[in-house]
Amino acid sequence: MARNIRILVLIGLLVIASSVAGVVWWRASGKTPSPAEKIGAMIELPAPRYESSVSLEAALLQRRSVRDYSVEPLTLTEAGQLLWAAQGITDARGGRTVPSAGALYPLEVFLLAGSLDGLPAGVYRYLPHEHALAMVQEGDRRIELYQAALNQEAVKDGAIVIVFAAVYERTQVKYGERGAQYVHIEVGCAAQNVYLQAAALDLGTVFIGAFYDDQVKAVLGLEENEVPLGLMPVGRR
Repeated sequence: MARNIRILVLIGLLVIASSVAGVVWWRASGKTPSPAEKIGAMIELPAPRYESSVSLEAALLQRRSVRDYSVEPLTLTEAGQLLWAAQGITDARGGRTVPSAGALYPLEVFLLAGSLDGLPAGVYRYLPHEHALAMVQEGDRRIELYQAALNQEAVKDGAIVIVFAAVYERTQVKYGERGAQYVHIEVGCAAQNVYLQAAALDLGTVFIGAFYDDQVKAVLGLEENEVPLGLMPVGRR
């Protein structure tokens, strides 16, 4: 019996030593876990650009709802630029690319990545102040979102889907029931920004409002107080 106990203790010590050695090697090698290895991990996005060769007038002229996309993936730089257009920070006081009643910012923006170079497929929350993403769920969820959106082909065909959700209480705590209208104005402004940025990047997108709220919430892992308002699949024309 004593001999068996000594053997078990020795095995335990070897396992611990092996684990410690692995951690030391991992730190020394400079390796970092991939985003898919850690839910909630923050992934920095490439810095947004503030100038381009496409004028605002040209983007307005080219803005269209596009539902047909090629199979080519988007780049992380393009996705980051679109997210910045939707809700990016534009000054030191925290002002954003869209107006918000009382500067209360009720919108939450999510990225459903399906075919995106440099980022594993999954659902990510956009963090405006950090211009970064936080993984919410792993895996390509486009088919599930497509089914939740009444089988609209653009949702499964887009390389990514930008999803707008709102926490109404942030605005209604100050403006009461009227706050709901302000939230809807804000999501319209944000969606138009994405349209114009997509046009400037020669990408196609469309705003989709027909879907089952509860199913979209389940696919994206939204919080109880986060209400989905719109889906914007994006892909190459």
